[in-house]
Amino acid sequence: LHVTGSEESGTGTGFVLDDRGHILTNNHVVEPAGADGEISVTFHSGDTAKATVVGRDSGYDLAVVKVSGVSGLKPMTLGNSDSVQVGDPVVAIGAPYDLEGTVTSGIISAKERPITAGGESGDGSDVSYVDALQTDAPINPGNSGGPLLDSQARVIGINSAIRSADSGSDESGGQAGSIGLGFAIPVNQAKRVAEELINTGKATHPVIGVTLDMDYLGDGARVGTKGNDGGAAVNAGGPGDKAGIKAGDVITEVDGQRVHSGEELIVKTRAHRPGDRLELTVERGGKEMTISLVLGSSDGD
Repeated sequence: LHVTGSEESGTGTGFVLDDRGHILTNNHVVEPAGADGEISVTFHSGDTAKATVVGRDSGYDLAVVKVSGVSGLKPMTLGNSDSVQVGDPVVAIGAPYDLEGTVTSGIISAKERPITAGGESGDGSDVSYVDALQTDAPINPGNSGGPLLDSQARVIGINSAIRSADSGSDESGGQAGSIGLGFAIPVNQAKRVAEELINTGKATHPVIGVTLDMDYLGDGARVGTKGNDGGAAVNAGGPGDKAGIKAGDVITEVDGQRVHSGEELIVKTRAHRPGDRLELTVERGGKEMTISLVLGSSDGD
């Protein structure tokens, strides 16, 4: 994908979702196009076509674009990211530094790795939270949005970010190179988001309905004392309120998995769907308790 906007341009990768011309990629790949920019798609055959944005979501760092009048599109087969095991062989396909059709290989290094990326806007509106698959398959700028495949050529992830040697962390759209630390959005999550973007133009985010104290330095995710608007930190009538969460509670586990920070709680929550039930371990006044909560829903951007 070649993206040209009024102030910036860039390249990335995507893959065909269906024979109607829908292509899945990263939000940060198409974002530079803005409202008046242009997106051009080059297929492996060498054919090119203009694409329009169907929907995008910065919180998941996913976007769907669509091409029209292109024949012979072959959708990629989607796998099951929940069944992926550490050590499984994987292949990444993309266009690093605009080198189209580049294939690299490696293994799954870790699962459920909480990753945050973005944040250039300063207000948190462009931060993406991903419960990522980690791989040592070389991923470089231009790979963003491309498929991570298992040994059966099924898509198990969408390559999204790299950790680089020169800057600590950097999205794949930057200029740092691979040091064997690549991260992919699990395809099970991406599939749900893509379906929502195609059907409605926006994605829903599962929410607990509380404002977290993101400056808390202790272990766990602490519910703040007030909301971002100065109101209550626990939304009245929201999922957290109904479940009994109180301001100042520290959430330490989600479904038996440790949570070490507010960012990690958001990542764990985003890995679920609205309506899913979570079992939260909460510390309050020196005592530990278990709270059962049904996730609510909010529209993405």
